Amino acid sequence: MAVAGMAVVLLFALMAIFAPYLAPHDPLVSNVRHRLQPPSSEHLLGTDSLGRDMLSRIMYGSRISLLIALLAVTLAIAIGIPIGALAGYYGGMVDSISMRFVDLLLSFPSLFLILTLVALLGPSIWVLIVVMGGLGWTGIARIVRAEFLKLREEAFTEAARAVGVGNMRIIFRHLLPNTMAPVIVTVTLGIPGMILGESALSFLGLGVLPPQMSWGSLINLGLPFFHTAWWLVIFPGIAILLCVLGYNFLGDGLRDSLDPRLKV
Repeated sequence: MAVAGMAVVLLFALMAIFAPYLAPHDPLVSNVRHRLQPPSSEHLLGTDSLGRDMLSRIMYGSRISLLIALLAVTLAIAIGIPIGALAGYYGGMVDSISMRFVDLLLSFPSLFLILTLVALLGPSIWVLIVVMGGLGWTGIARIVRAEFLKLREEAFTEAARAVGVGNMRIIFRHLLPNTMAPVIVTVTLGIPGMILGESALSFLGLGVLPPQMSWGSLINLGLPFFHTAWWLVIFPGIAILLCVLGYNFLGDGLRDSLDPRLKV
């Protein structure tokens, strides 16, 4: 499964990177004479209501969908790892304040909170990244904290303290590298959630707006024509499905490889 997941992830990554060279048509050029054409040899995935090639639009849409997901996860990592590390290492008041704030964020329905913030700030790519990444770090922080609570009592940590190594050096030089395996798995499994979150917001009209395109916005634009032009919804949906499955398979494979408790 991990190999299949890696292959799918690489396929979508290459498609996003080389979309300008792989796309058979310009995704923004309209041709009303070819509007709502079904899949054919000229347009493999059909055309939309303005005659634009759907294959090209899906390829270009992958760039924004994956970019938002990867940057949002990167932001979540940048917030979650330091907070979890400091809470787990120092404990006490630092841990209590940090975890109560995490509990507060988790007490709100995440989708409702994201919808509210995006509606207040206005839909855009950068708003999506900041909102989803700024609210998606809690799981990473909890995992890092749990690992640090165990590692801070290990013999090598006590030895580092005994020879006068500073706390920051212990945290980032000795403890943090030992927490990366579960973090990598969590991040890999978190990317599909970011892809689905962006798609849901764009589908609701609170995400990527024209002329920019993502898979979710393509479904939003195609939904009014679903009964007569099913390909406008089905093919972007298949792209989301395959990409999410690829990351899930990859994450499951990494978890099996990196977690010694799952090895027989």
